[in-house]
Amino acid sequence: MSVISAPADWVESLSRLKLPPKANRRLQELMDRNNEGKLTEREREYLEALVELSESLSLVRAQALQLLGRKPS
Repeated sequence: MSVISAPADWVESLSRLKLPPKANRRLQELMDRNNEGKLTEREREYLEALVELSESLSLVRAQALQLLGRKPS
């Protein structure tokens, strides 16, 4: 694993990363439609992309919190 120096405020900013509100609302809508079995193929692809992005942001956020010595809230 490589180590990169970064300013604490930059790491702090990374610890607050999340989907924008509009994208998060769309994610919730698509998950609800998926639970109801009502997704189109295009919606399913979009849902998968949003889930992947959300998971990636969560991993970055978790790593930043670990560097800051804090636990996720």
